[in-house]
Order: sequence, then C-alpha cells, then structure tokens
Amino acid sequence: MSIMLNFINRCHDSNNAKVVIFQKNVATSFDEPTVAWRVIEHRGVSHNHPFRFPMSMAVSASDSWGNHTPQITAQNGNRYHVELTSSGDTLSYCGPATSSREVQVRNDRPSGAINACIYKEGRLLAIKTSIAPGQQAVFEFRPTIWIGAAPQVTEGEVMDSAILSDVNTELSLLGIASADIVMTGGGPGPDSTPFTFHLENIQMA
Repeated sequence: MSIMLNFINRCHDSNNAKVVIFQKNVATSFDEPTVAWRVIEHRGVSHNHPFRFPMSMAVSASDSWGNHTPQITAQNGNRYHVELTSSGDTLSYCGPATSSREVQVRNDRPSGAINACIYKEGRLLAIKTSIAPGQQAVFEFRPTIWIGAAPQVTEGEVMDSAILSDVNTELSLLGIASADIVMTGGGPGPDSTPFTFHLENIQMA
C-alpha cells in the first residue's frame, strides 16, 4: 500500500530553494543522523510534483569496505541480523523484535562493524552506522513526514544540524490515501514571508 502525494508549489520564491522530505527515527537519540529521503528541485510557480509514499520498507546492511547486502522487505515487529556464512555476510530475518513498533538489525558477525539502512521506494530513508558485533540498530517511524525548504541538501545523504533546525513542519499521514502538499510563502525583499506547508484535498483510506 502507498499513499499518493502531490507536491504543489504556490510560493513566490525566486531563489528556488530545494524542498526536502524525510522521516525521523524516533527510536534513537537526538544526535542520530537524519537522511534526506526525497529532494524536490527546479520547481516553478504552480508546478506540481506527484510521488508515492509507500507503507512498506526494506532493510540492507553494509560494511567498512563498501559492500552492501541485497535489500529485503522489512516489517515492524521483526528483527534481522547479519551473520557470516560460507558465502560471506548474509542479512536475514531472525525472529520477532522486542517491540512491535520497531525494526531491529543485529550484528552477529564475529568481528567488524556494520551499517544498517532502511529504504522506502528504493531511496535511503534512515541509517545507523558503526554497529559493533553483538549490538543492534533500532528503527521506529511514526506515520508522519517532515518537510521544509533547504538550499544545501542532497537526496540520500545525511543532513547537518543547521538544516534540521530550519525544518519544523511535520505532516501526519495517518489514515490518508492521497493528498496535496501545498507550499506557500516566500517572495522578494522585505515583504517575504516564511515558507509554509499544509495538506489539501485529503482523501482518507
């Protein structure tokens, strides 16, 4: 199942700032890295940008040599682990997680740290780095997205604290089948107003 979203630009921004969309991993501390899941660029006034927000997600793991396991479908309430097999490191399901709201990824290799990655629609959504043997990453996401304007942001990369401090709009997608995300504000000179984002034309599931 996916939520159909349609970004609509109704702002008066001549600088054409990028729009970033992401989720926060609420199972971690404040200083955990946050990834720019989707970045909308080169938007003209009154342009729209449709995209899907899938409920499903996938998990993958990587090591310090830059090797990545294949992505496998992940579900809340499940635990996955990386173990050393005869064919090398393997990521697989290994039982229920300790919380039904979380996806957990454990490093069961005898040595060497791993990184755990969560994807939505093939795009990197969240990452936990340097998971030591015997340790695990924990991911939990609320049914919300964060959205804001950011001049220096790249899709799929970790955002710095300055960008995150400027993004303060959280939109709930709970129970929604489709909606428009409307951006307003901006403008030249002293009459410029802050960018705002809100949902319109909401269709419930």
